[in-house]
Amino acid sequence: MTSPARVLAILNLFDEKHPVWHTDEINAAMGYTRATGYRYVKDLVEAGFLRKVSAGRYSLGPRIIELDYQVRRSDPVLRAAVPVMDDLVKKARLDAVLSMIYGTSLVDIYRASVDPTLQLSYGRGRPRPLFLGAAPKVILSQMARPQLVKIYEACAPEAAASGLGNTWPEFRSRLAAIRKEGFYWSHGELDRWLAGAAMPLFDAEGEVAAALALVGLKESLAEAGEHRLRSLLGHACGEIQARVNEGVRLPASPAAVRAAFKNANPPRRRRAAA
Repeated sequence: MTSPARVLAILNLFDEKHPVWHTDEINAAMGYTRATGYRYVKDLVEAGFLRKVSAGRYSLGPRIIELDYQVRRSDPVLRAAVPVMDDLVKKARLDAVLSMIYGTSLVDIYRASVDPTLQLSYGRGRPRPLFLGAAPKVILSQMARPQLVKIYEACAPEAAASGLGNTWPEFRSRLAAIRKEGFYWSHGELDRWLAGAAMPLFDAEGEVAAALALVGLKESLAEAGEHRLRSLLGHACGEIQARVNEGVRLPASPAAVRAAFKNANPPRRRRAAA
């Protein structure tokens, strides 16, 4: 592991159960020497990724919030999906959730809600089980073999417990079947009273980037029916995909608009008097 990776690995320690860490605890957990651990923590504090809350104790810092804002403003798939999802929930009368996988973690990055009383165990930014629910299954089904091998080798027991097979061939076969369908409907896998239907989304290079899911009470999805769920998700994914492929421009600030107008229309020089 490179030095930058060793520094950033400290951030993985912070979660809901342990939001504050003492430097000595960090060193013990990561196996760093006292001098090395203190230097790494100092670097993270200076960069804004950690902040001191008391003597020797640290929590995540404001730079994390800045990066979250930047992701929401600049991620091409997220920016393309938000307006489509906001329109989708009005048609479907179900909540829409956008999820992404990084490494061996899956997180929801946006939720458009039609029912504010609908409670989900996992919300935006909170890591979800990698093999439970519709979203992770449709993403995994579209991944290249080398990526899947790494994930399976790291999480084989979890994959087996979720019903995706006890061996690599079984795991690969189950995902191949989902890939062929291009659609997955889960029933009570995350919350026993909820169901979800999902389809994959791809980046401009054609690599799987996310999953778009419609989520609601089991009864609500059953009433909608598979044909309608497929149709709604298919149209929404197609529109998002088109926006991703075309590129979504960031909105210009008023100052940038004025500057662009000024550059395109330079003031004319007054003609000197004869």
